[in-house]
Amino acid sequence: MRIYEGSPRHDFEEVFRSVGAFLDQHGMRDILVLEAPDGFIVQGMVVQGSNSGTWSDTVGTVGKETLTFLDEDIARFMEEAAARRGGRTEPDHEAGHYETAFRVLGQYLDDQKPRDIFFFEQDGAFVLRLFMAGQSGGRHILAEFTRDDIDALVARGPSLRHVDPLHDDRASVR
Repeated sequence: MRIYEGSPRHDFEEVFRSVGAFLDQHGMRDILVLEAPDGFIVQGMVVQGSNSGTWSDTVGTVGKETLTFLDEDIARFMEEAAARRGGRTEPDHEAGHYETAFRVLGQYLDDQKPRDIFFFEQDGAFVLRLFMAGQSGGRHILAEFTRDDIDALVARGPSLRHVDPLHDDRASVR
C-alpha cells in the first residue's frame, strides 16, 4: 500500500481505523478486505431496500456490496477522522465495531510488517492471511482473532496509548 510505505504517519492502525469508521457509517457487515496495488477492495453485506409499503418492505433485503478504496480515498478518510478528533488520539464519539476492531487489527499488522494482506470476518472473528517477504523469499502466515480476542485487544488499547514517554520504554506504542 503506497499510503503506508515511506510515510510514518500513515500506518495500518490509522488506515484501518478510518476504513472501519466508514464501514460503520454505511452499515456493512461480514467484511472481506483485499489489498490491491493502489488501495483496498472491501466487500460486505448491507441492507438494501426502502421504507415504502408494507411492514415486510421496511426491513429490506441483505445484499453484497463491493467497494474500492484508493489511496486517495483512504488519505481523505484519515484526514476527516483526524479533524473530527481535533488532534486527540481518542474519538469524541462512541467508536463503532469496525472502527475499534480494525484499529487493533491494524496495530497487529504494523507489528508484523506484511507485504500483502487479505482478511475476512466470520461471526465476529477475523482470519488474516499475510504475505511476509524476507531474505529467503516469501511466505504466507495465517492468524485468527476471535471475537473475545478482539474485545480483549480493544480493552487493552487505552493503557497502551497513555504511556508516559519519560518513564516507560513502550513510548512508541500507540
